Amino acid sequence: MSQALDIRKLLKSVVAYKASDLHLVSRSEPQIRIDGRLVALNLPTLDGKMIEDMAYGLLTEKQKKELEERSELDFAIMLPDIGRFRANYYKTLDDLACAFRIIPMEIPSLDDLNANPAFKEIIKREKGLILVTGPTGSGKSTTLAAMLNEINETENRHVITVEDPVEFIHQNKKCLFSQRNVGSDTESFATALKYAMRQDPDVILIGEMRDQETIGAALTAAETGHLVFGTLHTNSAPQTINRIIDVFGGDEQPQVRAQLSTSLVAVISQALLPKIGGGRIAAQEFLVTNPAIANLIREDKVHQVYSQMLLNQGETGMVTQTQQLAEFVKKRIITRNSAVSYSNRPDELIRILEKEGR
Repeated sequence: MSQALDIRKLLKSVVAYKASDLHLVSRSEPQIRIDGRLVALNLPTLDGKMIEDMAYGLLTEKQKKELEERSELDFAIMLPDIGRFRANYYKTLDDLACAFRIIPMEIPSLDDLNANPAFKEIIKREKGLILVTGPTGSGKSTTLAAMLNEINETENRHVITVEDPVEFIHQNKKCLFSQRNVGSDTESFATALKYAMRQDPDVILIGEMRDQETIGAALTAAETGHLVFGTLHTNSAPQTINRIIDVFGGDEQPQVRAQLSTSLVAVISQALLPKIGGGRIAAQEFLVTNPAIANLIREDKVHQVYSQMLLNQGETGMVTQTQQLAEFVKKRIITRNSAVSYSNRPDELIRILEKEGR
């Protein structure tokens, strides 16, 4: 049996168990994540040499060189008859370790995800910035893929994605897709955005808005007639707005607030919670910029945005994470303990649940 086949067998087990991730770390047996929880496979304890022997079988010579130089490597790989995975190789106590995340081959629709109906409306915009935020493993990539898939089925647009690495592969339906890997297809997110303007895009997806240069370029692209999708590791809509503004120096912040107030279309902040009986569900906070929200951003009153989100929700379609979690508990989709532990406003959620006798 070849060494490469060993890792393929492990990755097959991820698919078989409907897991999301595989972890190979020395001094531990292989572990997989099922419905958000790590489960050890009943296999021998690994050491660094065993992991290296298995993991190197999936790499090109160029990738091996990059891993040896940087001690880190991000890439995506398609394994016939198994599936597509996003992989990260890293060092721990001088041993190689690996994390694999499965990427579904079928891109789900917004209906498959039971997404807020307003998502289909915001993606019809000609320009602006739509942000999907949340911690690692909260389903941001899946939500974004479903939104791009909806555009692909309904609009004739040129879509450029810049990712590290490219995850979901989109087939051209009505849209034309140019998907770019940071590292192999382009030097960086900022470089790709700089040149994207010369590639006649209608829609741009930025896999991660990591730094001031990338965020600045995204704001400019959103202002100048492009629909821009991006992600941040923030847990709520107001926190997302603050994070973008805080990346810039004090003297630049008034201009950034002005840009954000006119270009921000929506913020979707999500967390994936374990469901009662198995599986997971996304709790999504949803902010849509209206004149009142735009005014609060421009006037540096982001602390008032949350209160504004609670007004006229029947008209705006906005929903807070607290409201969504309380609804899931009420419908017995998730436990009260799960809701409180994932909440970004636990005290408020507890008050609501106690009021409803839950």
